[in-house]
Amino acid sequence: MSEAGATPEPASATADPKPVHGRPTSLVRRLVLLAVIWSIAVLAAAGAGLTLLFHQASLKRLDNGLVEVVDNLLSGTTINERGEIAAPALTDIRALRVYSGRYWEIAVPAGARIRSVVRSRSLWDADLKAPPGGAQELADNAGKTIFYNATGPAQESLRIAAIQARLPGYLRPVIFLVGEDRRPVDQDVRTFAIITVIALIVLGIGLIIAVIVQVRVGLGPLFALQREVSNVRTGKTERLAGTYPPELQSLSEELNALVEHNQDVVERQRTHVGNLAHALKTPISVMLTEASQRPGPMADLVTRQAGVMQAQVDHHLRRARAAARAQGPGERTPVAPVLEELARTLERIFRSKGVVIDWRAPDNLIFHGERQDLLEIAGNVMENACKWSTGRVRATATPLSSTQFELIIEDDGPGIPADEREEVLERGARLDELTPGSGLGLSIVDELARAYEGSLSLGEADLGGLKARFVLPRAEA
Repeated sequence: MSEAGATPEPASATADPKPVHGRPTSLVRRLVLLAVIWSIAVLAAAGAGLTLLFHQASLKRLDNGLVEVVDNLLSGTTINERGEIAAPALTDIRALRVYSGRYWEIAVPAGARIRSVVRSRSLWDADLKAPPGGAQELADNAGKTIFYNATGPAQESLRIAAIQARLPGYLRPVIFLVGEDRRPVDQDVRTFAIITVIALIVLGIGLIIAVIVQVRVGLGPLFALQREVSNVRTGKTERLAGTYPPELQSLSEELNALVEHNQDVVERQRTHVGNLAHALKTPISVMLTEASQRPGPMADLVTRQAGVMQAQVDHHLRRARAAARAQGPGERTPVAPVLEELARTLERIFRSKGVVIDWRAPDNLIFHGERQDLLEIAGNVMENACKWSTGRVRATATPLSSTQFELIIEDDGPGIPADEREEVLERGARLDELTPGSGLGLSIVDELARAYEGSLSLGEADLGGLKARFVLPRAEA
């Protein structure tokens, strides 16, 4: 005979139920998701805004430098005695180095275009490009400095400042253009954007972690309340005893009131069941006693029918008690001691047949219900297996999930044909009329199992006889 816990508890005999599609998102996920979306939106806007501000500031600084050169060029340009434009001697050495990135040019309008008169050495033989609107745009903004982007002589990106003005002693308007390579500014903006993005990502990760911690800590009392409710449901405690914030304290008190009301209802049901049992069993016992004292055909008929009545009353009272117990918080019954007790008792009862019961159950497997009900469920089927077996009976309890376990009872007897297995689960059905009994055994355990929201199914055992498989509620260890 096997010992309790002889086999290790498997991780899971069947897959846990899959989550239902459309299941509402948890509060933690909602709060964190909203905070993440909001944080990403704010940080992205902040990053874009900072980068744009830095870009504008850098461009403004570059434009200010160009305006300074334009002003120097404009104020220093003169008309010589031959009536020609004479450029000032600017001290910026970059304007003397070919394609250095700093350029200036003095030009005059030539129709829609402009014609260069004097240019810096850095331009060599190239010209600075006119604004997109050409000479007309400069004429429309005469006296005002305009800024635009263009391509330089070395195909670099230029920022150009241009102004159209008039010089004393010169009849035609004069255009002053100063350009500078803007690639360093663009590179600075890119570097700033990269650094800003990295900083904001780090900040965002920190904010998300802070939000998760804040939500978990903030909802801690709610999780504690959930654990207490679970303990009450599984029978570990009878009521909620924790102290909670004002927002949850009223909910805790209402739940306690609901538990107490439910317990009162269950207790009243048990009382009614007991009263009914007393009211029905006494007249039946009187009938049986009177029939036994007056032998005869009528007495035998009364005895048989009263016995059937008593079995039916026991069956329905047992079912009512199980249903009442299933509505309450429930008790916790270790499975291994029950199987051990049943195996020891039944082996002694069927000693003349040499029946050996091999039982297996993990030590931490607990039935979420009353001990008497588990004794009746397992005892009826194990006794039936011993009755029909030739010597071997096996009972195995295995966890299915955190809330269910299966109990399989097999024997090496003749078994039941597949087309007759459903019939034996019907109340009062008997396949062998010569065997004593009311035919309620399997019906009783089937309805007891269903009262606990479990099930019973019959099949063919590996030992050759009948296999009864129960799925029953499991309590946390």
